[in-house]
Amino acid sequence: MVVRKAVIPVAGLGTRFLPATKAQPKEMLPLVDKPVIQYIVEEAVAAGIEQIIFVTGRHKRAIEDHFDRNLELEINLEEKGKEELLKIVRDISDLADFIYIRQKEPLGLGHAILTAEPAVGNEPFAVLLGDDVMVSEKPAIGQLIDVFERFRCSVVGVQEVPEEEVSKYGIVGGREVDEGIYKLDELVEKPFLEEAPSNLAIAGRYVLTPGVFEALRNTPPGRGREIQLTDALRILNGREAIYGRILKVKRYDTGDKLGFLQATVDFALRREDLRNSFLKFLKKRVREEIEDGGDDK
Repeated sequence: MVVRKAVIPVAGLGTRFLPATKAQPKEMLPLVDKPVIQYIVEEAVAAGIEQIIFVTGRHKRAIEDHFDRNLELEINLEEKGKEELLKIVRDISDLADFIYIRQKEPLGLGHAILTAEPAVGNEPFAVLLGDDVMVSEKPAIGQLIDVFERFRCSVVGVQEVPEEEVSKYGIVGGREVDEGIYKLDELVEKPFLEEAPSNLAIAGRYVLTPGVFEALRNTPPGRGREIQLTDALRILNGREAIYGRILKVKRYDTGDKLGFLQATVDFALRREDLRNSFLKFLKKRVREEIEDGGDDK
């Protein structure tokens, strides 16, 4: 079966970015002039996804508005002859078909995925986490879809992480069956280093079979009553094979302040209209910091 649907959970409160996220979704914070969530959607669309299912929460209406038409703005741009901006604005709502489902309680990523079951139905689907922006020649989720089409099993995107960061992630272990592709036998949510089967961390991209929904229903809640997707995948792995694919991407964790700043700088430097002047500014600031002894502060 073709993977044509993607679930993007966006119900989180974004507390790490308060007060900026008090009245707007963290997913709408911009990298230069485009919100983070649009980069995620564009990745999915570039991989052939036709339908985007957002699992939302309260105070997330700005995401719906962003991917909807804004006739007043379009008329204004048209009247002023700003055809290029008009095309940019109109193209956003035409990226895919959008569905919005409300997660009524913040009960974890696994619960958010389970909430999307009525819209997904009995077919394989992609999951893209909204904090992870990935830059690559081939879309990250497309790399997983290729593995799914080969093995017809669930696939998780993974990346190597330093040992000191192992306890921050879901970690997988398994046998390499092809270059960068592993048949998994272990999935552990945020293990201590000595308990981790490897340093391969789940990196915010999944292609899942519909069997995951039954596994989620049988997954007991953990800390904070949250249902963890990694725990459900461990259950699913007892019934179906699951593969891991090392993602060939540059990944930015935009849910972290430092990661967000790094992404902002890199995305600005990729822009032909900004690169030269912004790079000049950065060089000047670095010199000033060095002269002021900034490295020691």
